[in-house]
Formats: sequence, structure tokens, C-alpha cells
Amino acid sequence: MRFGLFGGAQSAPADPARGYNEYLDFLLEAEALGYHGCFLTEHHFTGWGQVSAPLHMLSYLAARTTRFRLGTAVMVLAWHNPMLLAEQAATVDVLSGGRLDLGIGRGYRHNEFHGFAMDAHEAETRFTESLDVMTRAWTSRDRFSHHGKFWRFDDVILEPPPLQSPHPPLWVSAGRDSSIRAAAQKGLRLLLDQFTPIDILAEKIAIYRNAMGSKFDPSMIAVARDVYIGDSTAEIEDALRRRAIGHQRMIDAARVPGATTGSHILAWADRPKARTEAALYGSPEQIAPKLQALRDTGVTTILANILGQHRPTLRQLIALAGTL
Repeated sequence: MRFGLFGGAQSAPADPARGYNEYLDFLLEAEALGYHGCFLTEHHFTGWGQVSAPLHMLSYLAARTTRFRLGTAVMVLAWHNPMLLAEQAATVDVLSGGRLDLGIGRGYRHNEFHGFAMDAHEAETRFTESLDVMTRAWTSRDRFSHHGKFWRFDDVILEPPPLQSPHPPLWVSAGRDSSIRAAAQKGLRLLLDQFTPIDILAEKIAIYRNAMGSKFDPSMIAVARDVYIGDSTAEIEDALRRRAIGHQRMIDAARVPGATTGSHILAWADRPKARTEAALYGSPEQIAPKLQALRDTGVTTILANILGQHRPTLRQLIALAGTL
């Protein structure tokens, strides 16, 4: 199995640079320890300082690392001009020596669509059109025009072209069966969330594998998991309490007021067992069998969302990986 990191920095109004710099130091240690790479989230209007410009952070990280894969999880295409985003992603790919993994998605937090004054029901069609524009921009060496429902471009050409051919690997966050099949049909790699229980996870992987057919490779799937390794029951219970606070903030930001349904992530995130069911929280001896169970399910890449950038967890997790 290979291990990467999932998540992002948090800044504070009084000292916005501190949280960013501490997280960058965390990622630099991860590279030195042998982690495969990182996938940074994109979020807006939270009020608790989540990263809003992950490609900018990855551009800086590219200059501080040598082999670390640099990913997003995910850039929400509905919120971005697709030509500008294609240029920005290609620039990071060039500056990093071809190390960008671009995770893309439709978005799921109500407060973000509300903040951008955007209809969340348009997210699917915006995603499709934007992806078409970006793919054409990356793969065309000639000028082109696009006249779509949401975007219009005349006589444009991408500068610079990406270093990876035909473009950086594209990962999509998907959970519904139909979305997973659609991702496979488009040749997109699959990001699975940190809340889905392992038995359901196995079903999702099977759907993707069957839809990909002969093109399937286990490395095309990455599974996020919340991780915390502690020395005592009291420490783990405290970590779970802090995790629950973070989950509730996420649920509050995502849920549409008055709605009873929403993102597939919410289907798992607010389950009674969500705090413990899929999480890798505990001692190394407690976590090892959970890692083995994920491996037995067909998972080869785990993206660890480590609570509070806990350095002992960072070090012990990669040591556990060497025993599997």
C-alpha cells in the first residue's frame, strides 16, 4: 500500500501565515518519511480558515519538494473559469516537473454555492462543460473557440502546455453508483471519501473496476481515511471529541436549510457511528487490522486526514505501512 495525505491548512485572522507554514512543514516531513504525496482541499467562506487556493499552495510546495506528488481534492469546477484553471494547473505541473494530480469535483457544501450566488443544481452541467473546455485546452496545440451554456471563448490557446501528457492525471470525487460509472467512462481516477464504511467501499470499488474493464488499475483509486494514532484511551477519546466538532462544522456548512437529503458524503458523515466506523483511530495494534482489511478490499492508496497534523501519527502510520 502507498500512503498520501488529505486535507489542508487552517489559518487564523491574527496570524494567517502561521497555519500555512506549519502545514507546509508537516508536508515536508511527510515527503522525507516516504509518503507518496498530498491532496489539498478547496473550501470557501467557512470562517475557520480552510485553504481557499490550493494550487497556489502547491506551487510553493513544488519548489520545496523533489518527488512528492502534488494533488487537489478537489477543485470545484463550477466556481472557476475553466481556461484560467487549465492554465493554473498546467503551470503547477510544469513548475513541479510533472508532479500534479488534479482532483476535481462538483461541490457539496451549501454555504459555498450560496456564497458564490450560484445555483447548486447547475453544478453537474457546469462540471461537464468546464471539464470539456479544460481537456480540449490541454490537448490542443491550435487555437480554438468554445460557445457553451456557461462559458464562451474565442480564438484561445493554452499557455503553458502541461508537462504530463496528455494532461495531469484527473481524479474525481464520487460516491453515487451512477457518478462512479460516469467517472470510469470518462477515464477519470476515483477519490472515495473518508466516511464510507468498508463493506460499502468494497461495492464502490467493484462498480468502478467493472465499469473500467480492461483499463482498470488499482492505483486509479484512492481512499481517504481519518487517522489518529494515540498512546492511551484518554488521548483517543479526546481526539474523537475534536474530530466530532470538525464533522459537525462540515455538516452544518454542507446541509441545505430545510432539506432532508444532500450530498452522498452527508449520508455517511452524520451517521451515529460516523465518528468511529470508518476512522483509523486508536493504537498501532488497533489500526493495523483495519489497514489490512482495506488492503483486502482492494485499496492500494490511502489518503490520511491526520487530525491536527499530529506528528507522532504521521511517523507511526508510515511505519505501519511497512508491515503490510
